[in-house]
Amino acid sequence: MVVRTKIEWTGLTWNPVRGCRKISPGCRNCYACVFAERFRGVAGHPYEQGFDLRLVPEKVLEPFKWNDNEMVFVNSMSDLFFEDIPVDYVEKVCKVMVAANWHIYQVLTKRANYMQQLLDDRLAFAANCEHIWFGVSVEDRRYGLPRIDYLRQSRAKVKFLSIEPLLEDLGQIDLSGIDWVIVGGESGRGARPMQADWVYSILEQCQAANIPFFFKQWGGKNKKATGRELDGRTYDEMPKKVFNPMPNKLYRLELAQSLFSIISRT
Repeated sequence: MVVRTKIEWTGLTWNPVRGCRKISPGCRNCYACVFAERFRGVAGHPYEQGFDLRLVPEKVLEPFKWNDNEMVFVNSMSDLFFEDIPVDYVEKVCKVMVAANWHIYQVLTKRANYMQQLLDDRLAFAANCEHIWFGVSVEDRRYGLPRIDYLRQSRAKVKFLSIEPLLEDLGQIDLSGIDWVIVGGESGRGARPMQADWVYSILEQCQAANIPFFFKQWGGKNKKATGRELDGRTYDEMPKKVFNPMPNKLYRLELAQSLFSIISRT
């Protein structure tokens, strides 16, 4: 059964890896960490180990099982470019994305430098795929803005920014080479406030550069109450979505089995 996510800018989440490590202010109230740690020590639960790193190889071939073209957020409960993940495993995940090219994959990281290095080397085969979107998180000027430069310098065909949680005024942003911008405030207990002027500044810059703008939420303790309208409208703009034709189920299973044989030997 396909379980839809409540994340507004995607359709499904796919987690062949679980767990991560906090590295910047944007991680402070990480929803994935909070969720995972609730179940630490619960025998048999997927997050029995809390937010400790865990590879989930049984999830790697999942994209072949879905019966419709999907927008897929890769590793909503981790970071594919977390340095502790074996590079061979990251390569296997990317081989699945390349092979199951009838979906669109959204890969988001805070480890932009490492992502650029891999896309220039071991993952070059995945970098130029139009159906794999690579993005970086941007929360502030000190940690977030430098990630944009690494993303821009990478070989990724489609590049996007997730400016969430937006923690301060980012000023003028170099958006050259960027294909999509998501903006949102932090939500939940302890959420840090986001000012409207910060949002409008990014919106105006995106409009001037003709870049699709997606406003995810105002955030706060109760994000449903604050909503996601900006001046009475919602911004759901995205890059053009081009889905490749989906093969029949038999072909997908044969392709998955063939790929499994290949990646099992590597």
